[in-house]
Amino acid sequence: MEPLTTHPAPVSASASASAPVAAPSAAPRDLVPGIAGMALVGSSVTVSRSLVDAPLFATQAVRYAAAALILFALARAARVPVRRPRGREWLWLAGIAATGLVLFNVAVVRGVAHAEPAVIAVAVASVPVLLGVIGPFLEGRRPSRRILLAAPVVVAGAVLVEGTGRTDAAGVAWAALALGCEAGFTLLAVPVLRRHGAWGVSLHAVWLGAVMLAGLTLLCERPADLAELGPRQWAAAGYLAVMVTAVAFLLWYRTVAAVGSGRAGLLTGVAPLAAAGGGVCAGGGVPGPAVWLGLAVVVAGLAAGLREPAARPAP
Repeated sequence: MEPLTTHPAPVSASASASAPVAAPSAAPRDLVPGIAGMALVGSSVTVSRSLVDAPLFATQAVRYAAAALILFALARAARVPVRRPRGREWLWLAGIAATGLVLFNVAVVRGVAHAEPAVIAVAVASVPVLLGVIGPFLEGRRPSRRILLAAPVVVAGAVLVEGTGRTDAAGVAWAALALGCEAGFTLLAVPVLRRHGAWGVSLHAVWLGAVMLAGLTLLCERPADLAELGPRQWAAAGYLAVMVTAVAFLLWYRTVAAVGSGRAGLLTGVAPLAAAGGGVCAGGGVPGPAVWLGLAVVVAGLAAGLREPAARPAP
């Protein structure tokens, strides 16, 4: 039997322009980097406790400067071209650095002075809702109904894992700022990811953040205070620079570029799971029933939101 040959009907320019952009597929190999990146971010909760008494801006400036050098060296070794930003790209990349790196750290540190850490953690865990709604519009497509339904489930599970906690009006404001900054870390990268890729966005955002934090150090702190850090604090800063910044940024932006910000946003629910696991490994004790229920809810939300819809039969 001869194969049946068909000729596709011509598509008009107006029809193709008005058609919505299809959402990127979520192959398991594309999701694994994002899951690993969020697990590293969750592990930072336990590690960061060693830096409570360290100078905030100076320590973070050293962290991001070291991460920038690592990313640059790895890019050169892997022969990955890193393009120089141009035009409005400087604004997007500076926005990532200002919100996702500088303001986020300020919001977390100042927020815990007015609210329990669980309040900040729950606010950050609400990121999937924002990314599921705003992210697709930035990518030129409609939000996925599946992701919009799964995002509140992931948030509810994170609330169960982290608890609620006490706060005041200032704590709520700092928590809201942390939420916006965490969302900005992903959303502001969408317009520049196509040209710069995960390597370029990570490197430029990190060195810009290091410059901003160095300026804040000169204005608000004494750089000489870094000499008072002990070996344990330097080890914590090194872990944050290598694993939670250089490695986690690359993994996260790779997944965002591959599957879209909306679907990738669901993976932020992995961070509370990793934070809970890190607390157990650090001797925090076995989690209670509410935490286990929250873990199950997060997993259910991720499974529902990341599952590929059944393919429709061709007409």
